Amino acid sequence: MIEFRNLTHGRFIKRYKRFLVEVKLDNGQVITAHCPNSGSLKSCLEENAEVYLSPAKDPKRKTRFTWEMIKINNSWVGINTSIPNIFAAEAMRQNAIPGLEGYNNIRREVKYDDSRFDIFASNSEESCFIEVKNVTLNENGVAMFPDAVTSRGLKHLKTLEKVKKEGMRAVMLYLVQRTDVNSFSPASHIDPEYSSALKGVARAGLEIIPFQVKVTPEKITPMDILPFKT
Repeated sequence: MIEFRNLTHGRFIKRYKRFLVEVKLDNGQVITAHCPNSGSLKSCLEENAEVYLSPAKDPKRKTRFTWEMIKINNSWVGINTSIPNIFAAEAMRQNAIPGLEGYNNIRREVKYDDSRFDIFASNSEESCFIEVKNVTLNENGVAMFPDAVTSRGLKHLKTLEKVKKEGMRAVMLYLVQRTDVNSFSPASHIDPEYSSALKGVARAGLEIIPFQVKVTPEKITPMDILPFKT
């Protein structure tokens, strides 16, 4: 679904200032790359782990590379938080996400009330708002979200609850960008308020879809839905 080209290989040194990462390239050069992830990246920061970087599209940008993935537990973990929205929309167009098939109108970044959701999908029978979250946290084989306190994520849950009450379909799609996990759960020990809200809206009918994908230096491909455990 997502293909990579012209990636540069290196080794992880450290992350700093939240959006910067230091990497040692195969030629020995140490460079600073953009980190496209505002989370804590807990369980994804391993010194000397293999990484892949993509070239910056803007030649004027200060950092020449963007960090895309890191190898943890012998499998690749997708770091870039801009990937899930693109992937999800394309996967839905190809009916590749179980439960989200059959929509002939799919749009990205659609506003509803005081929120902007990642995807709006519709057909002759229903309308559906979908918020997509990137999941990288692994704790004992369980994929978890969030990896840091998220007030924005909490706001999305509350607005999706309104969507559901208005009679439309509302979905939280958690895109799990790692294969060394076998279930999904809210990270109550990291953000208890978000976790409690997620469990509450799930009981009220908000659909929770934790969808696992396989990340490689060549592409990102769909796998299957993981069990949602509260």
